[in-house]
Amino acid sequence: MFVNSGKELINICKEKKITIWQYTLQSESKDSGLNEKDVFERMRNSFKVMEASAEEALHKEVKSYSGLIGGNAFKLNKYVQNKKTLTGEFMVKAMARALSCSEVNAAMGRIVAAPTAGSCGIVPATIISAGEKLNLSEDDMVKGLLTATGIGMIIAKNATVSGAEGGCQAECGSAAAMASAAVVEMMGGCVSQALDAAAIVIKNILGLVCDPVAGLVEIPCAKRNASGTVSALTTADMVLSGVHSYIPFDDVVSAMYEVGKSLPCSLRETALGGVAATPTGAALQKQVFGE
Repeated sequence: MFVNSGKELINICKEKKITIWQYTLQSESKDSGLNEKDVFERMRNSFKVMEASAEEALHKEVKSYSGLIGGNAFKLNKYVQNKKTLTGEFMVKAMARALSCSEVNAAMGRIVAAPTAGSCGIVPATIISAGEKLNLSEDDMVKGLLTATGIGMIIAKNATVSGAEGGCQAECGSAAAMASAAVVEMMGGCVSQALDAAAIVIKNILGLVCDPVAGLVEIPCAKRNASGTVSALTTADMVLSGVHSYIPFDDVVSAMYEVGKSLPCSLRETALGGVAATPTGAALQKQVFGE
């Protein structure tokens, strides 16, 4: 059985002298009855799906079935080739990958919900981009995915990863927290630092509403995936510089859950509030579904 809190995770990893990814692998092996090698290969298969969805829309315009989004990953990838970006090739390419996953999802392509379909671009874009920048192997990136999984499991146990229950803070917030913790371990950071990164990311997105236009996880969800990726990557650097989260991970997860429960129904994936309820949002809903 997986630990119930970040504090427990820190203690058990310290006691066993292991990382989050190792603990996650061992726990899944025990729970599933599979040996650790098989669990790792299953995670590799998920990673390959993520890799494909993060790449597909970079080289061709992928349009959603609704017609609401599409082609933005292609635009960003083309833009970065001009080498005149403000934030540099690394960050723009990471954003493009996040958008690619979201566009593939909206076009009914194959993605991995990480932890949800609406937030499917953050973990892949973050881990793949960091792995590429750091010249890491595929195995190293799969290990990062296991780290992300461990963080996601604790969030799901103590709060929620559902936009319908906790707003977009629970979807894109959780995904970005998972991704940032993964990068910290990929860069050699300790368990406490990984949890600090997850905590900081969630604090910075606390209260974000879930307001999908026409009830589809396209607008504003896709661009929030790009934003979550940037947050995950920059926060990893922040923590590895020595910055700590004054509020512990477990307290932040608890706060996120309380905030999510406090959000009105209109701001939790019902498409009745936020940008979905604006005149333009209403017009786009009519465009998709008619009167």
